[in-house]
Amino acid sequence: MLRCGQMILAEALVRGRLGPEWRWVRGRDQTAEYASILDAFADKEDSCYSIHRIAQAGVGEGKAVGQWHGPNTVSQVLKRLAALDPSSRIAVHVAMDNAVVIEDVRRLCMPRLDQEGGGVFSHLHHHHPEGAGEPTHCVEEGEAAHDACVLAEKQEPAPCWKPLVLLIPVRLGLSGVNAAYVETLKRCFTLPQSLGVIGGKPNSARYFIGYACEEQLVCLDPHTTQLAAEPRQDRGGGRIPDDHTYHWQRPPCLVPVADMDPSIAAGFFCGTEDDFDDWCARVRGLSSCGADGGCLPVFELVDDPRVVAAVSADVLDLSDTDGLERFLDSEDEEFEIL
Repeated sequence: MLRCGQMILAEALVRGRLGPEWRWVRGRDQTAEYASILDAFADKEDSCYSIHRIAQAGVGEGKAVGQWHGPNTVSQVLKRLAALDPSSRIAVHVAMDNAVVIEDVRRLCMPRLDQEGGGVFSHLHHHHPEGAGEPTHCVEEGEAAHDACVLAEKQEPAPCWKPLVLLIPVRLGLSGVNAAYVETLKRCFTLPQSLGVIGGKPNSARYFIGYACEEQLVCLDPHTTQLAAEPRQDRGGGRIPDDHTYHWQRPPCLVPVADMDPSIAAGFFCGTEDDFDDWCARVRGLSSCGADGGCLPVFELVDDPRVVAAVSADVLDLSDTDGLERFLDSEDEEFEIL
């Protein structure tokens, strides 16, 4: 699962720094930006997102070095490491309780514009001409929004939207995935912002990147061993020897949905505010599939954090089977019903 966490975060960094259309070709000269991404995941103790750092950060989440991590724990560790990374240009948010609170996300990704208590959030939009590089400027939509953006730029140069890596740990059943979640889960893979899902089979982690048919998911297996490589550019400044060990070159694996462990973490990347707004609209559209009576939402989208707090404070009625299922699905993978 530690390796799966590296995979999903590396995919986010590639999209944010190299662009969503970037593809690796063996032997092709690469940029310094690409080399810096590989270096961040090198198997060295001083690399920002090395397996050493992830294991050490897991101690702060109650997991000893060498102890198995679940999707929720790895998500929390990635959030912690991103916050400690001095060169980080991303914001990692872990949405708990099966709910993504829109206000929390905006406050995280727009810290310079929080001086008015979030009052200008609805007026600000990010403009990204190239669609893949660094954020440039805010579109002027209203005097208040313009003044807030200018004020932020004067205090410290910063983008109006910090690229978001959104991780949502959920549990989709008890011993196996509830069939009512399968269709919604598959639709999540079709979202352009999707980074995939980290999870796996019982006692065997996988990085799920899509689905192949009605009953099978496409995944990458982190247990495949390869020779370690030092991701340094050669003296010519372009070629990185042996970087092929960082890229999957085999046919992807297929795992039946029925064999999937119900504890997962879904990942999404929103490079701009427009991306996040589009993601919210698409997620709200996913919930409409429940009206057909065939599926349940994997997670919820809420505007007010007080809604989540109120639901968490409710006393659970164990005679209510629907309420019991909702409660169990929101718990961490370490909890069991005896």
